[in-house]
Amino acid sequence: MRRLNGLALAVDSTEASPTLICLSHLRWNFVWQRPQHLLLRAAADYETLFIEEPIFEQAAKPRMDWRLESCGVRIGMPTLPEGSTASAATFLQRRLLDEVLARRPKGKLILWYYTPMALPFTLHLRPDVCIYDNMDELSAFRGASPRLIELERRLFQRADVVFTGGQSLYEAKRTRHRNIHALPSSIDASHFRVARLKHSDPPDQAPIGRPRLGFFGVIDERFDAGILGRAADLRPDWNFVMIGPVVKIDPATLPQRPNIHWLGGKSYAELPSYLAGWDIGLMPFALNESTRFISPTKTPEFLAAGLPVVSTPITDVVRPYGEAGLVEIAENPEKLVAGAEELLARPRDAWLRRVDTHLATMSWDRTWATMKNEIERVMARASTHTLTAGQTREEARV
Repeated sequence: MRRLNGLALAVDSTEASPTLICLSHLRWNFVWQRPQHLLLRAAADYETLFIEEPIFEQAAKPRMDWRLESCGVRIGMPTLPEGSTASAATFLQRRLLDEVLARRPKGKLILWYYTPMALPFTLHLRPDVCIYDNMDELSAFRGASPRLIELERRLFQRADVVFTGGQSLYEAKRTRHRNIHALPSSIDASHFRVARLKHSDPPDQAPIGRPRLGFFGVIDERFDAGILGRAADLRPDWNFVMIGPVVKIDPATLPQRPNIHWLGGKSYAELPSYLAGWDIGLMPFALNESTRFISPTKTPEFLAAGLPVVSTPITDVVRPYGEAGLVEIAENPEKLVAGAEELLARPRDAWLRRVDTHLATMSWDRTWATMKNEIERVMARASTHTLTAGQTREEARV
């Protein structure tokens, strides 16, 4: 057993199970979404390490801090000296990662990218399988690096397999890679189905009157604050419950009304108890570049909870949920309110049967099984990516 800054790796003379290293722009404990659902399942098959973006502190030297999650995923947090230049940060992250790799068990290496921004400090590696799980169009998000588009182009060249987080994203990028697969957001149905049972309201929700229309998720530039404010004005007798962290936007710009309740972030485990006390699920997404290709995981999660849903016309919600009559689509506040009024009055039994029939075809277990099969297929044919001489020279310019 070797240990590196708290990371225990069992080193044996025989070949160990593959090591999967995920390079992510998201914090493991930020919100529970696609990466967590997939990688906790990966941890049952592979030694799984999740490397977050670095933080910067007044530190004498860089370090990688580790913690082990109960699901078996090891989380690595790089800490770099405050004031490090971009080139220095690349060099230091490469060195920290090399130290980890030098101590890993013998066995195959899988690199799993969520962000092309990790490419500069990993280009020198020769994984047995290189995966790009393209869950969002990151270049369209507020604050995106101008280098992101070019780095994603290189990542498409390097990857053995690309997965997309939605159908519309797949359609936009399917010509860019020979081995690309659409694997839209899925569902842990049993977790959210608990919301169909009776629950005691959480203390911060209990005083809020009914009916309640709720949203949960990250509140950022993808959230249409205007449509929420106008809907709240149209129906002052309704209560709008908003759950989630506010990031990249000024909280002062969010609408403040007596019937809008901002409850902050909640854990994944807490969500069913909140959803159990709602009457309608809301998905008031803005229609802009950052939402053009999103495939909201909360769509099937709302449905599994037994909540009728009103959403703005996001492509991956319209297809298939809107077309199947499982979700109401509304492009403005007036239609959102009208759709919610109809849902509040509509019997749910027949709708719930159709919801459950649809959700029975989906699960994160199935999604992971599809991904694992592709990973194993690539490894079986010993497809190790080799850069051309021209690309090797290009590394120095990243």
